[in-house]
Formats: sequence, C-alpha cells, structure tokens
Amino acid sequence: MDRIKIGQIGVGHAHAAGKMAVYRSSADYEVVGVVEPDPQLRAAAERSPVYADLRWMTQEELLNYPGLQAVAVETRVADLLPAAEACIAAGKHIHLDKPAGDNLPRFKRILDQAARAHLLVQLGYMYRYNPAVVQAREFLQRGWLGEPFELHAVMSKVIDPAGRAPLAQFKGGIMFELGCHVIDLAVSILGPPAEIYPYARRSRSHLDPLADNMLAVFTYPRALATIKSTALEVEGFARRHLAVCGTEGTLHIQPLDAPSLRVAFSQPRGTYTQGYQELAFGDYPRYVGDAADMARIIRGEKDPDFTYDHEYAVQAAVLRASGMPVS
Repeated sequence: MDRIKIGQIGVGHAHAAGKMAVYRSSADYEVVGVVEPDPQLRAAAERSPVYADLRWMTQEELLNYPGLQAVAVETRVADLLPAAEACIAAGKHIHLDKPAGDNLPRFKRILDQAARAHLLVQLGYMYRYNPAVVQAREFLQRGWLGEPFELHAVMSKVIDPAGRAPLAQFKGGIMFELGCHVIDLAVSILGPPAEIYPYARRSRSHLDPLADNMLAVFTYPRALATIKSTALEVEGFARRHLAVCGTEGTLHIQPLDAPSLRVAFSQPRGTYTQGYQELAFGDYPRYVGDAADMARIIRGEKDPDFTYDHEYAVQAAVLRASGMPVS
C-alpha cells in the first residue's frame, strides 16, 4: 500500500522527538514536513538527528501539502488545541499529544468536528498499547476478573527545577502533566467516574508554585479508584504501577514502562491456574503501537479502539482530578 503522508506541528512537547523517530522508521508513513514557529525550539530540533533532512514548513504550507492525510500535534501543551482545531478544519486525521489542553469546551468542539468529518483523533497516552495493559484489558473483557471494585495507579518521577518551571503555569500541576496517563487507564477500565475528589500539595513550594504532590479519588456506584502522581519520587519509574481488584481476580502491573503483570484468578481460566502467576513482557518500544494502529484506522482496516466519547471522558476526568475548570 501507499505510505500515509504525515507531518508534525510542533517540537515543543516532551514526546515530540520520540513520535517523529517512530514515524520516520515506520513503513506505514512518509513524513513530509515539520512546523515549528518558535526559532529557539526549531534551532534545537535542527541539531537533532531525528529531524535531519526534513522540510521545515509553515502550518499553512503543511496543511495544504498535496496528499497529506495525518498530522502529529506535538506543540507545547498550551498550543495543542489551536493546532488540533486547524488540522481538523483542514480535513486531516490527528495524533494529539497529551493532555488535551485546558479548555474542555474547545476540546469537545474539536471532537464534534472530527466526528462529523469522520476524522481520527488519537490521544497520546503512552500506555494504551503497553502489552501488559493490552493483556489486562483482555482479562477484563473476558470477565475473568469479575466485577472490578478497586483500582490504584501511581505515575511519578523526579522533575528537576528547570523542568518544573514550565509545568507550574497550569494549576493542575503534576496530575495534569503526568498523572493523566494513568487516568486514561482508569477511565478505560471503570468508565467515567460519578465523582472526583482532587487533593493537591505543593511540597516544594519554596521552588515554585507547582502542585507537585497530588492524589485524586474517583468514586463509582460499586468501585473506588485512587490515582497518585508526584514530581518528587526517587526512582519513580520503577514504582509506576496499575492494580485492579475484581470479584474474581486481581492484577498488578509494575513497572509500567518495562511491564510485568502479576495476576490471580479465583478459579482456572483458559490456560491459567487458580491463584497467582506472573507474566513478563520486558521492554517495549513506546509509540510504535500507537503509530501502527493509527495507520490501520486511516486505511479503513479497523475502527478506533477509543471513541470520541472516551477521549472526552478522559479529558474531563484529567481536569477534574487536577482541580481545573471543566466549563
């Protein structure tokens, strides 16, 4: 098949270079150009091998490029929604990095416009295609865990003073920036919560106003979920985890970035025994699964696994869990 023509708007997102590396190495895509109006960000990107020999364009030039089908929106978070809206208005599928801005009504408008035009809006939550998460989702769909009643997730790391400064512009702090990844998992497993109770602490308030130590409690008619995220945890990558307890089983994935899944069943299920067993997956490449799935959807080979309603529900939960407005 012909390769899908894709471009990138922005290099300021933390995931921008990683996404570009995947698109450039994939047989599914032809990268036609990249947009970055900020001269300092562009100069830094031009020194990176990831962007070597690419054509730099204006946003207008990219969106009018002949045959362009998709755009990866990888700007700074504050600029994500304006770029996404321009892409949808131009009739392009988008991969939109996370979190989806801080204006929920505008995000809803973008989703509605995309739905009317049958355009994909794929969000950049990096654990959706994690092999342990995919396996956990299969266990849940088969009903092997019974009815989930408890979920706990942690998403933390140490962010140095220079890295904290850009995050402090958002009231939602580290939950908005980092905790959103596991909020996506919670909503995909339990659905939209009935209520969300956010708790924010500024444990290093002498450095800046960043809410760097945060907890959110999600309530459901028959379940509870707790989401924890900090910018302070030493070796935080190693303790990033997801635990789900159901009436017929329990699973625990830790660490999320090099996943191992420990699962217990109340009775034998398929080839699995009663009680605990461990499934190892090892390292997996970030973003490859997202890019491959996007290609299949654009080619009409499958429907999206994550609906417009899901993307809206996740963003609403992210904002509420971060103590940010939703209207």
